[in-house]
Amino acid sequence: MTTMTTMPTTRILSIVALLAALVAAPAFAAGAAADADLDVLRDAIRANRKALVAASLTLTEAEATQFWPLYDRYEAELKGVTDRLVKVIQDYTSHYAELTDAKAGTLAADYLAIEEDRAKVRRTYFGDFSKVLPGKKAARFYQIENKMDAVIRYDLARTIPVVEE
Repeated sequence: MTTMTTMPTTRILSIVALLAALVAAPAFAAGAAADADLDVLRDAIRANRKALVAASLTLTEAEATQFWPLYDRYEAELKGVTDRLVKVIQDYTSHYAELTDAKAGTLAADYLAIEEDRAKVRRTYFGDFSKVLPGKKAARFYQIENKMDAVIRYDLARTIPVVEE
C-alpha cells in the first residue's frame, strides 16, 4: 500500500542507504584524510536521519518544541556509541589479514559491549520520548530508527568480510 506518507519515507530511506554505502568504503581507510571524510559522512547521515524522522512524524508545535531538543541529546549520546563501533570496525578491517583468536575475541567482546550500550541509551530515552509524545508516535519514532539502522547494518554486513577460520 503506497500512501502520501510512505513515499517521502521511501525516498529518504534510499538516501540513507546511499549514505551508508558511502560510509562503508572510507570507514576502512586509514589516515587524516579518511578520518575527515568519515566525519563529513557521519554528519550527513545524522542530518538525513533527522530529516527522515521529521518527514515521518507529524508533530504538533507543542510536541516538536519538546521532541527536537530531546532528539538532539539522544543523537549526541548515541554518537559516542556509534563512534566506538566505527573504531571497532576499523580495527577489525585493519587487522583482518592477520587476525588472531585473541584479537577476534577482543573485537567481538567490544562489539557486544557497544550493542549493550546502544540498547541502554535507546531504552533510557524511550521513557523520555514517551513523556513528550503519545504512545503511537513514540513507537513510530523507534520503528523509524530501527529501519534506518537496518539499512546501515545491512550495508555494513554486505561490505565487511566474515572472519576466516
